[in-house]
Amino acid sequence: MERVTPDWRTQGVRIVRGDQLDLNTPQTMGMTRAAAITHARAGAEKLWAGTVSIKPDVKTGAHHHGELESIIYVVKGRARMRWGEQLEFTAEAGPGDFIFVPPYVPHQEINASPDEVLECVLVRSGQEPIVVNLDIPVVDDPETVAWEEDDRFHQKP
Repeated sequence: MERVTPDWRTQGVRIVRGDQLDLNTPQTMGMTRAAAITHARAGAEKLWAGTVSIKPDVKTGAHHHGELESIIYVVKGRARMRWGEQLEFTAEAGPGDFIFVPPYVPHQEINASPDEVLECVLVRSGQEPIVVNLDIPVVDDPETVAWEEDDRFHQKP
């Protein structure tokens, strides 16, 4: 059987310009999501990528993304994340930091800056635009989680 070489010009690398992002994506109160890499726009089969921006001193509503894993990369500003059944845990991330959100985790993004827009890049593990907005009770004083190197995720020789 002869192997057919794909047409790399049309089936290879795709570039989506920053001014061509698609705002027609599920939103959560307080944030603006814009899609960049989707099946329709770039032919992606397993990933979704886009941007998220949150105005100064604004927080999103509580939500989760179903079975999807999410990665948030902080480009500019200070992100405060809250998560848990009552958003009882909190941690902060700054420019250059990555945030991992596992499937079904109730969470909330907060712009911790009173005067700077929070700008992030978001990557999800699937194409479905799953956003489940939640109406849950929220604790007043969340526990701050200080992330240190976690041995659970390292192989021991």
